Amino acid sequence: MATDDQDSSPAVGRDPGPGSGADAEAPMQSTGEGSPNVGSSSDAAAGDQPVRLSNLPWAITDRSDPRTLPPWFRRAVVLVLSLALVLEISKWAFGQLTNFWFTLFLAFFFGITMEPLVNRLAARGLRRGLGTAIVMGGLIAAVVVFFVVFGQLFAEQLAELIRSIPDLLATIIDWVNQRFGTQFDQNAILDQLGVKTADIAKAAANLGFGLLNVLGTAIGWIFNFFTILLFAFYFAADGPRFRRAAMSWLPPARQRTFLTVWDISTEKAGGYVISRGIMAIISSFFHGVVFLLIDLPYWLPLAMWVGLVSQFIPTIGTYLAGALPVIVALVYSGPGMALVVLAAITLYQQIENYFVSPRITRNTLEIHPAVAFGSVIVGAALFGGVGALLAIPVVATVQSIISTYGRRYDLIDEFGQGPDASDLDRVEAAIRANDKHYRD
Repeated sequence: MATDDQDSSPAVGRDPGPGSGADAEAPMQSTGEGSPNVGSSSDAAAGDQPVRLSNLPWAITDRSDPRTLPPWFRRAVVLVLSLALVLEISKWAFGQLTNFWFTLFLAFFFGITMEPLVNRLAARGLRRGLGTAIVMGGLIAAVVVFFVVFGQLFAEQLAELIRSIPDLLATIIDWVNQRFGTQFDQNAILDQLGVKTADIAKAAANLGFGLLNVLGTAIGWIFNFFTILLFAFYFAADGPRFRRAAMSWLPPARQRTFLTVWDISTEKAGGYVISRGIMAIISSFFHGVVFLLIDLPYWLPLAMWVGLVSQFIPTIGTYLAGALPVIVALVYSGPGMALVVLAAITLYQQIENYFVSPRITRNTLEIHPAVAFGSVIVGAALFGGVGALLAIPVVATVQSIISTYGRRYDLIDEFGQGPDASDLDRVEAAIRANDKHYRD
């Protein structure tokens, strides 16, 4: 038994058979190694799939998963979409309120136009509200008196003048064709200008109804007019309070800059509009009296045309203003009347240049004619006739701000010794600056 036990014991540990424990471990090791192989093959299969929005693990935040989006991605998407939505809503709201912004802009310039007069009344002890009411009431009263006295006459003459434009154009074209042998056609010229005879007749017919009917059909314009007056009143009357409220949001250094810009805008732009308005009234009155005395047709609208166009359209405004009355006089009354009208316009221009303009515009900003003319074109292209009128005050404000905060330098020798130096002077200055012989 002992021998059997001894024989059986070493047999188990000495010579393992095919079904022994060693052989059993080998399959288990291979099975253990095979388990990770199975998992890695599944990951490889998942990694081989194309990445689409449908199989992205949006809810997975495990950074070990290569398909997981960064934690900030969803917040960034929400932020970008929110900003895009706010931008679209802002653009839509701004587009819907375009008329309001334009009205507010017009009222602001009307307010700063009145503010110099309001400041003078306030310096004499009047409250700003009362001073603003006096200035605005005076302007409104003057307009009302003008339309009560001349409104019907102005509407009738303007309608007749517009209605006579085709006849005036036909007369001018016939005269040019006879004198110069040309073959201009009236309808072709009107088509090139985008104007039709029927449109002219319709405009004249609308004006021919009379002033009261015209005002009765202009409810929207009246509402806008009173809206502008309301905002302009607050801009002029509460100007100091508005400045203090706006400057309270700025640091002290910025407050001084803001105050300087506001004072420049008030004095320069407001003074420019006031001076031009006064000169337009004087010019209209002078030409109206002359045209009435010489019995010129359509004397009232032509006088207002000369006064407004000559003052608010720079450079070529004087020529445009004088051309229409001369043409009307030439067509309806002959060359003699045209010469009288031309002489009257020329005489007033000399009086204005030497006596009227220096006294009225001495404290206002002068703008270069090319800059003024370009600003009028841009303003008319953007906002029509009102934009053309507001363009010069805006440019006057910008130019005055640049002249206040800008910095100028002395010119080098190559530019000569003065603004009137000729090209030869500049060449000689350049030679003297660069040639050692001249420097020594």
